[in-house]
Amino acid sequence: MTPRINEEMTFQEILKMDPAVAEVLAGYNMGCAGCGGARHERLRQGALAHGLDIKELLRDLNAIFEPRK
Repeated sequence: MTPRINEEMTFQEILKMDPAVAEVLAGYNMGCAGCGGARHERLRQGALAHGLDIKELLRDLNAIFEPRK
């Protein structure tokens, strides 16, 4: 089964899934890997705080886990 990231997951949870997660977040100017709030803050909260579209962010994060063609 392909891992799926959802908006209720904490940054700590998703950062543990794959090193590419940090790269995607950095592309959105989210330095979550070094943030103390990553343990408890949910993706939805972070997207809102940064003024980001959660659906777009989820699309890009979950693309990491899609099979390559």
